[in-house]
Amino acid sequence: MTPGMTPVPRLRLYVEHQQDEDWFVHVGHVANRGRWRIEPHIHPEYGQLIFVREGRGVVELEGMRVPFAGPCALLLPTDCVHGLDYEVDQDRWVVTIEVSYLAQISGRLPEFSQLWTGPRIIPLSYNPEVERESYQLIRRLEQEMLANASGRAAALEALLTLLQITLIRAMPDNQLQEHGSPASQRQAERFRDLVNQHYGKNLRLQEYAEMMSVSVTQLRSACTAALGQSPTKVIHSRIVTEAKRSLIFSDLPVEQIAFRLGFDDAAYFTRFFRREVGQTPSQFRTTAKN
Repeated sequence: MTPGMTPVPRLRLYVEHQQDEDWFVHVGHVANRGRWRIEPHIHPEYGQLIFVREGRGVVELEGMRVPFAGPCALLLPTDCVHGLDYEVDQDRWVVTIEVSYLAQISGRLPEFSQLWTGPRIIPLSYNPEVERESYQLIRRLEQEMLANASGRAAALEALLTLLQITLIRAMPDNQLQEHGSPASQRQAERFRDLVNQHYGKNLRLQEYAEMMSVSVTQLRSACTAALGQSPTKVIHSRIVTEAKRSLIFSDLPVEQIAFRLGFDDAAYFTRFFRREVGQTPSQFRTTAKN
């Protein structure tokens, strides 16, 4: 079994006509579109920050529907399955960041890495100053992107860094906290990358630790410090995410999904899924598709 087995649509919105092979950020603007909807999909080559100045709607995240209203920022990491239903789509800006560059900037500060660990909605209505600053930075990003002037790449990097810092400072303290040392952060990120590659092979923690040339104790310590989770929980969360995607986006029987995710016993997979999600796979599939 290989990652990406689920038939989730893959799209290249906002950069489909990008001619510059060295691009790492793109800014798009949509205004007064009215009611607009896009079905759940993923962007395997980039992450996106959607700055909604005016409008409201619902974002679908891995089978859950979460309402949002402008002004706010929606952060959608690479390979995050999401759909968007804009009930009123009046003014939004979409900042698209190429995946390898996103990984590069995420390694500069622990807060950057945590910012992109999962999808999130950052409300800005309570802080007009942050809203104005975010808008100004995005407009300047657009201007630099279009100008193609001397020092363009450096200016884009600086503006993108400032934009992320602005959003981090706007978030409640309990949503983003610094965990662990830089070494722990690097080990935890490396572990998550390996889990993304091998989650369907039913590997033991010892095997992951050997791939990383660390002990199981060191692996547990790094994940607890950097992620606030045990490595076992990280593995289980990734399996559950892929199981949900398979249940929503495919018609495969539960038994076949269980087998593809490394479970020899479908009954054990059902018990595992119910313990993690609170529903059986069949119940989740019915609820999500309805």
